Amino acid sequence: MHPDTFGLRGVLELVADKWAILIIYHLHDKTLRHTQLKVLLSGVSTRMLTLTLRRLEQNGLVRRKVYPVTPPRVEYSLTPLGSTLVEPLKLLCAWSENHVEDVRVARIAYEVRAQAEAAALGEPQNG
Repeated sequence: MHPDTFGLRGVLELVADKWAILIIYHLHDKTLRHTQLKVLLSGVSTRMLTLTLRRLEQNGLVRRKVYPVTPPRVEYSLTPLGSTLVEPLKLLCAWSENHVEDVRVARIAYEVRAQAEAAALGEPQNG
């Protein structure tokens, strides 16, 4: 086991993962099944969703409840510890929504500068 697994870096790696952030965000005040989360998280593979949910459960942020029925029914919800992340993540999501256009403009400006620099140095240009 890595020496920093339970240190600051390990915790940040856990909660800074894009799928973990979105899972925690969507589980706020509700319980969801795997298939419901998959629909909400467009682009996540079934395997990645399962791995992320397991990691969140292992670290005490998500509760997994299995019902003894056929076919098996499994629901996910936030633990009290996981719930403490909701407000900071809401702020992060709000910031992201408010600055999507700013980031897009910065990316375009960067590409323009990079192409101009490459042309000035006589390097081949991508795109």
